[in-house]
Amino acid sequence: MTKGFLNRLLPAGALALAGALTLGASAMADTIKVGIIGPFSGPFALQGKNFQAGAEAWLAQNGKTVAGHDIELVYRDLPTANPQQARALAQELIVRDKVQYLGGVYFTPDAMAITPLLKQGNVPLVIFNAATSAIMTSSPLVVRTSFTLSQTTTPLGKAAVERGVKKFVSIVSDYGPGVDAETAFKKAIEAAGGEVKEAIRIPLNTTEFSPIMQRIRDAGAEGVFAFLPSGPPTLGFVKAFSDTGLKKAGVKLFAPGDLTQESDLPALGEAAAGLITSFHYAVSHESEINKRFVAAGEKAIGAPDLLSFPAVGAYDGLFVISKMIAATAGKQDAEKAVEAVKGLGWESPRGPVKIDPETRHITQTIYLREVAKDAQGRWINKEIASVPEQKDSGLTK
Repeated sequence: MTKGFLNRLLPAGALALAGALTLGASAMADTIKVGIIGPFSGPFALQGKNFQAGAEAWLAQNGKTVAGHDIELVYRDLPTANPQQARALAQELIVRDKVQYLGGVYFTPDAMAITPLLKQGNVPLVIFNAATSAIMTSSPLVVRTSFTLSQTTTPLGKAAVERGVKKFVSIVSDYGPGVDAETAFKKAIEAAGGEVKEAIRIPLNTTEFSPIMQRIRDAGAEGVFAFLPSGPPTLGFVKAFSDTGLKKAGVKLFAPGDLTQESDLPALGEAAAGLITSFHYAVSHESEINKRFVAAGEKAIGAPDLLSFPAVGAYDGLFVISKMIAATAGKQDAEKAVEAVKGLGWESPRGPVKIDPETRHITQTIYLREVAKDAQGRWINKEIASVPEQKDSGLTK
């Protein structure tokens, strides 16, 4: 049993004791600890498993030693958005476990709760998922290797109008990323000559979508733009869109790729066929580095159909942390670590990427995709167009 797996099973109090017991033998070694916070249980557990798969895939390919320093991953479970618990877990990792780096974080409210601890703890935070633009303004010690909703949503406006759809209803989860997505899509669709007739925000925990589908029908929209966090909500939304007859009636659904994560595609099947999304990564992306990453990620997660986009954020997150460790010679210096990766560029499994030196956000290619079957009959997000060097525009007017 790995320490990471053990950590996910034990309550917070027992975790400290377990950490002391399991680390006793290596206490004399020159070990740098990386604390990873994510949903390893509960409704979003698959996303946490992808964090772990991506991080462990990077270690499997590159080794567990950086510049002579051993790397140890310490996992903490945060099943759903819970800022108070997120802060407590981060504080425990910094004070009790003495981690030098923090990574992970699935939901934006949790990231915002953690950032006030970073300066005092002298610890950088590398975001593997949380996708609100404003996170980067909450602390200069945050670096993002995931995406923002503004970044992934913007290309959809032009794509929708080019397909003859101009009148939209927008539906988003009512929290930071949802607001960012709504704002970005409205701006993009209006720039392309379209119109958002109605903007609907729904609670983050919504699972019953029939009333929403009726509102779409009543609005007489030609298209729907939707963002919900990947997991049970997105699976339910796409199925409801099809089951209530909106898809058959010719209403077009456009969304960022959260709605069609690869692990959901077998269950969605024909309900998602033809759905147009834009996103920073697809498991089916054609490149040699991605093929190697997918092989390592699938081995780490234990099943080919479970690998999805949070894994690449974690994989690249470990790469960035490795560069921070090398630049600081293993010493704890958060400011120097972050400074060292500003402007850093590399070839990711998703394609060429770079850490913007001004915003510390990742610049990357955003792909337009269509849900379709591959040559083996498997449902995939087929890349049909690309927008290179897309920066985050969430904080620009």
